[in-house]
Amino acid sequence: MVMSSTWRWLLHLGGPGLILIGIADNSVVPLTGSMDVLTMWLAAHHRQIWPYYAVMATVGAVLGGYITYLLGRKGGREAIERRFNKRKAGKLFKRFDKWGFRTVAITALLPPPFPLVPVLLAAGGLQYPRKKFLGALTLGRSIRYFLIAGIGSLYARPITAFFNRYYKAAVIILVTLAVIGGIAALFEYRRSRRKNADRAAVSPNRAA
Repeated sequence: MVMSSTWRWLLHLGGPGLILIGIADNSVVPLTGSMDVLTMWLAAHHRQIWPYYAVMATVGAVLGGYITYLLGRKGGREAIERRFNKRKAGKLFKRFDKWGFRTVAITALLPPPFPLVPVLLAAGGLQYPRKKFLGALTLGRSIRYFLIAGIGSLYARPITAFFNRYYKAAVIILVTLAVIGGIAALFEYRRSRRKNADRAAVSPNRAA
């Protein structure tokens, strides 16, 4: 199984594997739960260096989140309104007006299924200060992954035994979630492109 081999390869990579997953999960394709599982798994296998895996997971997540922030910054406020409906976009904008730092930090701390990507895009689209954004994202993600890695180290034996016993089932579930996330991202991208094309077609007609 290709995905099973890929998962084993990521486990073998260790910390760098967490960076790769983190970049994808927070920017390109949402890999729901994969970062949490891989971080806990590695921390359980190498419990003496569990803070290392927490740091590497945080680095990957922040890099991926920063890419998404830059995409939102490039598109601007209008792109956010086109990507999401105006009601959702309006709620995000109001939240940032009142609690910008807190919005990024708390959302970054929360586990799935709370969506982080819309917040990252909104931060960029609203030109939220870069340093504050990176500080908030790093704070939220570091707390989350230090907790996850710490739990992995603390309960290393039962966690390792569980994954050894249900390895195939765990991989199938994670792969399925990754595929669903990829399809959802592709659907959202195509829907956004279609909306933009419709708007472009309507604009000349109005001008005429």
